[in-house]
Amino acid sequence: MTVATDDPNAATYTIQDGIAWVRFNRPDKRNCMSPNLNRRMGEILDELEYRDDFGVLVLTGEGSAWSAGMDLKEYFRETEARGLGATRQAQREAYGWWRRLRWYNKPTIAMVNGWCFGGGYGPLFACDLAIAADEAQFALSEINWGILPGGGATKVVVDLIPMRDAMYHALTGELIDGQKAAEWRLVNESVPLASLEARVRELAGILLKKNPVALKATKDAVRRVKEMTYDNAEDYLIRAQEAANSYDNDGRKEGIKQFIDDKTYKPGLGTYDISKQTA
Repeated sequence: MTVATDDPNAATYTIQDGIAWVRFNRPDKRNCMSPNLNRRMGEILDELEYRDDFGVLVLTGEGSAWSAGMDLKEYFRETEARGLGATRQAQREAYGWWRRLRWYNKPTIAMVNGWCFGGGYGPLFACDLAIAADEAQFALSEINWGILPGGGATKVVVDLIPMRDAMYHALTGELIDGQKAAEWRLVNESVPLASLEARVRELAGILLKKNPVALKATKDAVRRVKEMTYDNAEDYLIRAQEAANSYDNDGRKEGIKQFIDDKTYKPGLGTYDISKQTA
């Protein structure tokens, strides 16, 4: 059953200079994810995915937090009070949009401006890249209120960081800052909060210069091959490249032409000019 969104402002977006800025918008609740916010995020991803007026999606939070995880009152207590069906629906809506984000048609960047706790690790992992503020605070807070880090959070830390660090992070519930998160590889890098948006814009600008078909194929390949043997990955990547070529062979040919014939760029030092590619 599809449930209508009660508050369409629980998450918002704007599009500027080729970037879709998607924001959790519950700053008074430190952007905790309620069933309503999760529902709205699913709608936003639907609304944006195949628009052609942007090429990179940035996910961030209003106010002082990125997301402090699941709303304990609305997501847990109130949902559980309505029975197992309501609980399963809330889980589908949350995990559903995280899954959508993992395989999104556009490259995605998490701009972690503040608190990122517990359930916030789901969308953090779903984004292709992540830049945090030095001042941001991360924690698997579930242990502090008596549950295990669920909703994929345990899988996220085991996939992204070394086992000893993952175990410490999950068992203690202690805070780490953006710099430690970068050291542990929860995020790509950490910069001062005052420089965060500028760094994300710079990174988005790099992605906007790439062939979008190649970007989609590459981000999918990185996620897929992680679970494969080398031989299986080798075969998958050959087929994936052939599929991408069948969809956008002109892009590949233009890139080769600009390198071999026009000598206007070197692949190891930059990217070809996609504006010259035949649509």
